[in-house]
Parts: sequence; structure tokens; C-alpha cells
Amino acid sequence: MTGLIEVKLTELNQLFNSMDPSPFHERDLDRNAEEFIVSWAQEHPQQNDLKLVVHLARRPASIDDAQKLASDSVANYFDYRANMTLREFKRLMREGRAALSVGLLFLAACQIIATMLTAQDGGWQSVAREGLTIIGWVAMWRPLEIYLYRWWPLLARRRLYQRLSRMPVEVRCASSV
Repeated sequence: MTGLIEVKLTELNQLFNSMDPSPFHERDLDRNAEEFIVSWAQEHPQQNDLKLVVHLARRPASIDDAQKLASDSVANYFDYRANMTLREFKRLMREGRAALSVGLLFLAACQIIATMLTAQDGGWQSVAREGLTIIGWVAMWRPLEIYLYRWWPLLARRRLYQRLSRMPVEVRCASSV
């Protein structure tokens, strides 16, 4: 089954970011068009293929050129977004490794100091010992957040962008609808 995403535009240029000076096949999509396409793609089950149909009110000079432009631009744009998301994932993993190293060292230091306070028996030592244990585990918050929760939404978004980069794009004009 194919999930159909339909966009209605006056002309094909509305699909693109008007501030982007890149050549046509490498142009950024308009932010609103991207949000629309991505949100509709998320509504379709992951096992379904996707297809984008662009309905144009005005017929372009060459429908074949418009078809190729739309197909190439959408594929290139979402492939670029998938690659950028992969870079973001790799950066997050580097950050996670650094945070884990710092967190473990700090936790170890807190535990060593807490153990030394165990040798002495007194009211303030037990409070300090418990405080050090809590502070040491709080230092592990960031790496645990990264490794338990932050990475998988990035990979899910990358898979979505990859699906969108592979979807066929069809351009239809008002006279052929």
C-alpha cells in the first residue's frame, strides 16, 4: 500500500525556499512545504511506501522539466536532511561519551570521599556521605538521558527522511487533473 501525500500549489516555485540561491536540483524546500510533507508522512504507517503528488494550478512551460525538478529537488533535500540528522546523531554520541566519562569520574570521586567519611562516625559525616552519593549519581543524569532517550528520536527522524528521499514525486497540472 502507498501513502499518498498531496500538495496543492499555484506554481512549482512555491515548493522551494525563495531565499535559497542554490541551483534548482539542490534547492531547499520551503519550510511550510517541508513541515506539511513530513507531518503527512508521519501519519502513514512505516511499512507503507510514500508518494508525493504536487498539484499545480498553473501549467509550467515544460511539465517534464517540472517533474524532473520536483523529483530531484525533493530527493536531494530529504537525502541531505537524513545525512544532517546522522551527523547530529554522531555528535550526540560523542557528547554522550564525554558526559559519561566525566560523570563516571565524578561519581567515583564522590564514592571514594564518601567511603573515607564512613571510617569516621558522626552526624555531619553521614549527611556528607549521603550528599556525595546523591551528587555523584546526579552527575550521571546527562549521559543516562542521552543513552536512554535522546538517540532514538534522531534515528527515527533519519529513517523518515530516508523514506521521503526515496518516494516518487508526480507533478499534475490543473488541466490534467
